[in-house]
Amino acid sequence: MRVLLTNDDGYHAPGLAVLERLAGTIADEIWVVAPAEEQSGTGRSLSLTRPVRVRRYDDRRYAVGGTPTDAVMMALAELMPERPDLILSGVNRGANLGEDVLYSGTVAAAMEGALAGVPSIALSQRYGEGAEASFDAAEAWGERVLRAIMDLPQAARTLLNVNFPQCAPDAIRGVAVVRQGIRDYGRVRWDRRTDLRGQDYYWLGFDRLSHEAYADTDLSLCEQGHVTVTPLSLDLTYEPALAGLERATRAI
Repeated sequence: MRVLLTNDDGYHAPGLAVLERLAGTIADEIWVVAPAEEQSGTGRSLSLTRPVRVRRYDDRRYAVGGTPTDAVMMALAELMPERPDLILSGVNRGANLGEDVLYSGTVAAAMEGALAGVPSIALSQRYGEGAEASFDAAEAWGERVLRAIMDLPQAARTLLNVNFPQCAPDAIRGVAVVRQGIRDYGRVRWDRRTDLRGQDYYWLGFDRLSHEAYADTDLSLCEQGHVTVTPLSLDLTYEPALAGLERATRAI
């Protein structure tokens, strides 16, 4: 098996080293093509208005001066002589749950793989606010989760999103296959500060919300100590609206 590894935390991120160890248990050939620097929150952005530079570390290891999507595109179209059998993105420092998947560069890299027709899995490790990130749960459970899901047929333009809970490996309550949740948009806040020249600037932040309203979703089950697995689709069409829109526009 030939596996491509990438992420959004950057080529030197500890989570990528964790992912490489996990990949070594399932793959014969491992390629690493990851952003040169952290690209968290970049989603599916592309580098369209500046050149993309690539640094080669060895025959199968590259750092790309761009986004996670750039990295996967570069790997598939330029760097790898043969397509991978599987793309793994992560292990991200921080969970990618609920609407996070719409912003996450980790998930975006897996989306690019799915768009190219390569089975793709995003992996993320949850950790608490103010706490040091620990990848112990991902290290202990990653191989068994990957072996269980990586050979399953994936429908066209779909991917899998895996999140490991913030708890000791022996406290994990199992694997839960759940749907994507969504939080209240009101959790977003801006922290205004003033620089030495008297000019205001802002840091984006998020208020913590209870997940009680999101039962049986990735949000609640991961917080309760489960490894969550959520299938995602690149087709964002809301099909129930099609018929009504067709009727409303028929006479135009």
